[in-house]
Amino acid sequence: MITISLCMIVKNEERVINRCLSTIASLVDEIIIVDTGSTDRTKSIVQTYTDSIYDFTWIDDFAAARNYAFSKATKEYILWLDADDVLLESDQHKLSELKESLPSDIDSVTMLYNLSSDEYGNVTFSLRRNRLVKRSKNFHWIGPVHEYLEVHGNITNSDVAVTHLSLDVDPDTGRNLRIYEKRELAGEEFTPRDLFYFANELKDHSQHEKAIRYYEKFLLTGKGWIEDILTACSRLADCYHVLGDDQAAFLASIRSLQFAAPRAEFCCRIGYRFLELGQYDNAIFWYKLATELELPVDYMGFHNPSFSTWLPNLQLAVCYDRIGAHALANSHNETALTYRPGDETMLANQSYFQAKLEELEEAETRRSLS
Repeated sequence: MITISLCMIVKNEERVINRCLSTIASLVDEIIIVDTGSTDRTKSIVQTYTDSIYDFTWIDDFAAARNYAFSKATKEYILWLDADDVLLESDQHKLSELKESLPSDIDSVTMLYNLSSDEYGNVTFSLRRNRLVKRSKNFHWIGPVHEYLEVHGNITNSDVAVTHLSLDVDPDTGRNLRIYEKRELAGEEFTPRDLFYFANELKDHSQHEKAIRYYEKFLLTGKGWIEDILTACSRLADCYHVLGDDQAAFLASIRSLQFAAPRAEFCCRIGYRFLELGQYDNAIFWYKLATELELPVDYMGFHNPSFSTWLPNLQLAVCYDRIGAHALANSHNETALTYRPGDETMLANQSYFQAKLEELEEAETRRSLS
């Protein structure tokens, strides 16, 4: 069995830290907490789980804080979490089994990171991250903001998921943006990755025109991780939509096809534009394609399963209804309902399509008798 050090950086997390640690404490052999300046009860709560609490003077650098936390670990492997993350009961069991069975030659284990779910329990936004790493490899975090853990070697993908459960109110939602703006004001030359994440912060703070400029700067570098490139196309489309330029939003979605094979999200975006224009056959083509595409098991980028499950099926129901193919419309609506069984729109559609099909059956019966 391997041993694990949990390493976390925290600041003013009294609302969530107990929830996090209560789901993981029994599964790790050491808990390392680095506090970057809490003024609430965070430390006193953490002290009920561990004495290994270290202070770190905040220098606007997340990677530096995480690397400091990693430097305090003493066990074979390091697991990292944020304070508003938890392991659900099923994932606690999976991690326990992984701890028992992980081969000693594994350098890094990726885990799913489920960032949001809908009211029916469907994951609506997720990605995969290097989450459990061998301490002896001395892997380091890189980047002051939106830092990433640079790993190499023998990497395996697990089915363990970390679930993000943020509270409704973030006490410092502008922190990352302020860091980027400070670096911009100082004339710092941004890497392609910085350009991408600065654009994301601008978009999240409704600075859509400036966000567009930075997404374009990022794309024009011709560099960057392919998943960031595709996400930039998606978020460009979002910005243009907010600004009321739906044609530019459509072209941003089409632009994604320059970089990679079609993804379900872009199929839905393109399909929606054709639906708006009343070009139902074109819309049907793209929505059907969205339902047929699958991501590889080791996919590491952002993923919203809605774009390949209920959403395209619901839109196919709309398209087929518009061209009078009510049986096909009903079939796709029923498929959508398997993902969202209580959805009021889909249930209304169900009643509507059943009435339409009954009308068609009655009409066919009358014709056969005449």
